[in-house]
Amino acid sequence: MKILKLSFKNINSLKGTFQIDFEEPPLGGSGLFIITGPTGSGKTSVLDAICAALYGKTPRLPNKKELEQLMTHQTGECHSEVLFSVNGKRYRSRYERFRARKNPNGKFQPPKMELADDETGKILADKLSTTPLAVAAITGLDYARFSRSIMLAQGDFRAFLEASEDERASLLEKMTGTEIYTDISKLVFDREKAERE
Repeated sequence: MKILKLSFKNINSLKGTFQIDFEEPPLGGSGLFIITGPTGSGKTSVLDAICAALYGKTPRLPNKKELEQLMTHQTGECHSEVLFSVNGKRYRSRYERFRARKNPNGKFQPPKMELADDETGKILADKLSTTPLAVAAITGLDYARFSRSIMLAQGDFRAFLEASEDERASLLEKMTGTEIYTDISKLVFDREKAERE
């Protein structure tokens, strides 16, 4: 899985509309980047926007009631959308939440999620209950694996380091797309064993 672009509006402390294009310079092509800044500058809000768009929850706000806090105070709407690719195929996953009539004092409306094939526009899932499952099926990473391996949010890096060797190896394969080498290794071992016999 490779995250290509993030677009969001009114997420936590980041009021307004933002877009981060990981394919364009200075981020594009570098393969590795770091999000830095002083406390309260919105670093974790960027990570929350990614998680919300893909899974409808975040490490800081794991349940539905807490997720109301994702919307910037004194705003009537928020959304987050991630464009990502898996094996060269591109998908868009979106999370959005409104208050009644988009009024900052209105009652929270149920959140909405959607996953679409970016090339055809075909909707693959369109519910809060089914979109995260569809994302997991496509990427091979459910929310728990994604947050432990890709995000490594504050304090979670230790959990990744303390995971068993087999679990870390499996997560790293999924992250880097190198599971094919495990399959090749198994085939080579089986062929060598067969030839020896």
